[in-house]
Amino acid sequence: MSTRIAFLKGHGTENDFVIVPDPENAVDLPPAAVAALCDRRAGIGGDGLLHVVRSAAHPDARHLAAEAEWFMDYRNGDGSIAEMCGNGVRVFARYLQRAGHATEGDLAVATRGGVKTVHIAKDGDITVGMGRALLPEGEVTVSVGERRWPARNVNMGNPHAVAFVADLAHAGDLLAPPPYSPAGAYPDGVNVEFVADRGPGHVAMRVHERGAGETRSCGTGACAVAVAAARRDGADPAVTGTPVTYRVDVPGGTLVITERPDGEIEMTGPAVIVAEGEIDAEWLAGAAV
Repeated sequence: MSTRIAFLKGHGTENDFVIVPDPENAVDLPPAAVAALCDRRAGIGGDGLLHVVRSAAHPDARHLAAEAEWFMDYRNGDGSIAEMCGNGVRVFARYLQRAGHATEGDLAVATRGGVKTVHIAKDGDITVGMGRALLPEGEVTVSVGERRWPARNVNMGNPHAVAFVADLAHAGDLLAPPPYSPAGAYPDGVNVEFVADRGPGHVAMRVHERGAGETRSCGTGACAVAVAAARRDGADPAVTGTPVTYRVDVPGGTLVITERPDGEIEMTGPAVIVAEGEIDAEWLAGAAV
């Protein structure tokens, strides 16, 4: 391991990440090391970690190297691997722009959820092509204390359960994963969104992300919420041929989600790099044990 390990810190609507640039995949980042880096008291602190690797250098992304030079090796704050992170992709793209690996315009980013198309706008916002939503059949419910709600099962490359509530406070403290049923609906766990209406085409949400707890924002969750809201409101762009856009307020800001008639979902929002420095390699090696 190198004795000098660079890192940056960034966020997208206050969903924050430790960024580790490692083009040749030379830095060992086992789950314990990732969890230590994301620890808000004993580490740098973050909802997750963005490991920046060239696709050709990572075994999970070599098959995507012809489509995207860079791979977002995303880890949850507890060190576990996740398929995708919508806010993370925007911050990942902002880092690539800052490092001179990307410019304004279009960019392809490889993820475990497939290759994502990113557009870096002149005004600073970043739009991510999030792919198509899958809507698995079957009834799902989520609960908090004595309250229970039906939830829409939406998969955005990672699983979501979207529940519409009268008051976001009904979600409770979200310190623990909200129970759901049936248990077999999400064999690998689930991100749970609680959603309240704010007006036509406008909702607000809170989310418990698996492996991270309640976060200030969740990009894939906002997409899942917009799709669930559209279907609840009787809108399906694939049927009408008209795009549907929702403003989704999260605790850390606002994301704009558009579902196109071809099924592609686009998410637009900010991405900010706030700091950079070096990780103590000796500390990291000890944390990895």
